[in-house]
Amino acid sequence: MRGKTVIITGANSGLGRAAAAELLRMRARVIMGCRDRARAERAAREIRAEVGERADGGGELVVRELDLASLRSVRAFCHRVLQEESRLDVLINNAGIFQCPYMKTEDGFEMQFGVNHLGHFLLTNLLLGLLKNSAPSRIVVVSSKLYKYGEINFEDLNSEISYNKSFCYSRSKLANILFARELARRLEGTGVTVNSLHPGIVRTNLGRHVNIPLLAKPLFNLVSWAFFKTPLEGAQTSIYLASSPDVEGVSGKYFGDCKEEELLPKAMDDLVARKLWDISEVMVGLLK
Repeated sequence: MRGKTVIITGANSGLGRAAAAELLRMRARVIMGCRDRARAERAAREIRAEVGERADGGGELVVRELDLASLRSVRAFCHRVLQEESRLDVLINNAGIFQCPYMKTEDGFEMQFGVNHLGHFLLTNLLLGLLKNSAPSRIVVVSSKLYKYGEINFEDLNSEISYNKSFCYSRSKLANILFARELARRLEGTGVTVNSLHPGIVRTNLGRHVNIPLLAKPLFNLVSWAFFKTPLEGAQTSIYLASSPDVEGVSGKYFGDCKEEELLPKAMDDLVARKLWDISEVMVGLLK
């Protein structure tokens, strides 16, 4: 990955941090797009210490503030990237929020749909020109197997009528896959590929909003250590899609454990994907 620039959202912990460390190890210039700058700077220092400084140069870690719950922040981040970066080879849409209580973003969107889908939708669209100019380039979208339990309800996308935190997470992850599919269609022939993935069940702080009874916590911790993936194991498919020559030119697919997987029909519904795209453009202000 020497000479290549990669943006990873949510790169200060979990899957994003693991991917940042590995891509730095592969000599990429990695831009960590993170909400909490202090935590991100601390993570960057730790990653540099882990990976070690290379005598032959190559590889760089850069921290940039990015709050996906604020379209203003997304625009500011992209403006800075477009001013400072001459190329962008890989965009990894990794950050996410999981099963939080009902909250709204700065712009009034339900938090999970706003961060997991709309924030990344705007981010990707604003960086598309740079990605095209840097082609062949790649967009990697981290989704989840839990998409299977989601539905795109166009009558209540913002969960104003009813809110179920599990359902809304699944809906946002289904939206990720539909977005990747529609974007891949729109980018045919440009040299920019788009693929989505599920990382598996990983031990990260993504589940911080999940309430586990105090008495059950020791058992849960034991099970998670025994059966859940480490962040590095969970990040392998993101790293693979970002760097492997095996997937050069592959676009519009869905992966798990570094292999292509089948999707349910609802995640391949092109009419729903296009309608979601059109509505998302209006929601984030790309279209009036």
